[in-house]
Amino acid sequence: MVKKFILCGTLGWCLEIIFTAFESFRRRELKLKGTTSIWMFPIYGSAVLLHPFCQLLKHKCIWKRGLFYAFSIFTAEYLSGSLLKKYKLCPWDYSRSKWSINGLIRLDYAPFWFLTGLLYEKIMLKS
Repeated sequence: MVKKFILCGTLGWCLEIIFTAFESFRRRELKLKGTTSIWMFPIYGSAVLLHPFCQLLKHKCIWKRGLFYAFSIFTAEYLSGSLLKKYKLCPWDYSRSKWSINGLIRLDYAPFWFLTGLLYEKIMLKS
């Protein structure tokens, strides 16, 4: 479980760096700087908690699994963001987005979380 926590944390960091680098590209900042925060490692690593659900859902259709994972990731993002925000440590602020809920989650990120959840599922189901 520790190995999967480290793998999930590292994968999450890498995905976030790539995602934020693409945002730089969209803004025509060709240095393509990607960013993350040390706080994100345990947040992404906590995806290991999905393991029992991955086992239960593995025979369900991809849409049900992906929606479950997206909802779970939104929930984790909201809860962890609320805790970090309480101590002024939250590394993200989505409040400028019209799709934001309390500046903590962006509903327009649902497709990304859908796919990320399925990627984490692959990791969880590997022995």
